[in-house]
Amino acid sequence: MTREDAGTRTSRHTPRPAPVFLRGVEETAYRELTAPDAWLPYSDTQPTLRALRARGLRIGIVSDFAWDLRVHLAHAGLEDLIDGCVISYEQGREKPDPQLFLKACADLGADPRATLMVGDNPVRDGAATACGLRAYILPAEHRTGERGLAEVLRLVA
Repeated sequence: MTREDAGTRTSRHTPRPAPVFLRGVEETAYRELTAPDAWLPYSDTQPTLRALRARGLRIGIVSDFAWDLRVHLAHAGLEDLIDGCVISYEQGREKPDPQLFLKACADLGADPRATLMVGDNPVRDGAATACGLRAYILPAEHRTGERGLAEVLRLVA
């Protein structure tokens, strides 16, 4: 994503112009969105990822971010708990495109039929089921506290 693209979605199609409220401040919006501390994990993220790692499971991220989310993972101390990232802006496509989920599985060396996709959007993330993955859609976002990720540990038991 370039600074000029801030506020637009990255896809195979022509990006949409920045929303009216961002026009003229694209550079600032880009800096704010991509700053390492701009995104913070929920309080149950790290314990859940550590528990999954302790079980020997490989963990990947499929993200619609239009920039490199790895800076946020590193800032939060999570980068060593993630085995791979498939990010929309690098692939030139967005969820629910099945190729994103299949690439993540291939990168992890995982059979899609033995893979759980955990997401928060029934349409975009739930589309992983079209590729054979199972999907767990998290409850509606609360913005603070735990996100409900501990349930994932029960699902992969």
